[in-house]
Amino acid sequence: MDQESISLFALSSSRALGESVGRLLGIPLGAHTEKQFDDGEYKSRPAANVRGKDVFVIHALHGDPEQSPDEKLMRLLFFLGALADAAAARVTAVVSYLCYARQDRKVRPNDPVTSRYVARMFEAVGVSRVVALDVHNLAAFQNAFRLPTEHLEACSLFVDHFAAPLRDRDIVVVSPDAGGVKRAELFRQALSRALGRTVASAFVEKQRSDAGVGGESSVGQFAGRAAIIIDDMICTGTTIVHAAQVCRDLGAHPVYAAATHGVFAGDAADALADPALESIVVTNSIPLRKNIALAAPKLVVLDAATLFAAAIRDIHGGGSTDDFRG
Repeated sequence: MDQESISLFALSSSRALGESVGRLLGIPLGAHTEKQFDDGEYKSRPAANVRGKDVFVIHALHGDPEQSPDEKLMRLLFFLGALADAAAARVTAVVSYLCYARQDRKVRPNDPVTSRYVARMFEAVGVSRVVALDVHNLAAFQNAFRLPTEHLEACSLFVDHFAAPLRDRDIVVVSPDAGGVKRAELFRQALSRALGRTVASAFVEKQRSDAGVGGESSVGQFAGRAAIIIDDMICTGTTIVHAAQVCRDLGAHPVYAAATHGVFAGDAADALADPALESIVVTNSIPLRKNIALAAPKLVVLDAATLFAAAIRDIHGGGSTDDFRG
């Protein structure tokens, strides 16, 4: 890839992923500076010439003990704006995890549709395109932005991970709630193609209340099958653990969980240590939190850098990213 026409940056908290993507592309990360002032204000700027270049910036907008999603979002926006002001030909935000994607509709009167407000912020700083991985609601994501977007999917990574060890097992792919059925179905179809046979599907009812996640109803055949629970993210882990316990109670064994984004907030480490789960598979879209040590023996992290590198290569070359959705 011509390094004279393209630049790749990654802000500090996503530097490891950025370096992996850069190695695959044969492009070193561009130099930049990030500074926080005594009063808490922040400034970032490219330290390399980006005039006339096709610029890509990798950053995950998750909360962690150091920075909230709001802080990460603002820091990314400021940097993107600085690139546009520095006369970059095109600025693409490669958001490995998009914050506020779940706030995509009004649940109660006067609720904010925050995903749309976030989209307007990207537009305001002069971004040309946004690339995201496995957003919570694809239709809402595409409708929120008036600028071009690309949506990548980690489905192929999960298929490659599970196909070989479960080749001789009866399998059921499980959505942990009714809202995730379509996502689980796409994974089930891809896994069926990889195995050359039909894989069963199921979903588990989820009801939220002040007492937590509940609901015992389910649809599908579980007994005697290996269950793979598929979701877009694991936050506190309560939804995944509830689904795993239902699967085990109905005779599934072993039970695996797979989710693109390992947010792992709150007491997720304790939840994911639950014996109902054989393993938990996530990607490196978000750097792992230190507080998941209890779940570490069960945790498998897949490298999503290949997805981002392929997308960047294709966008830069003027092609389609459809081949890299998985």
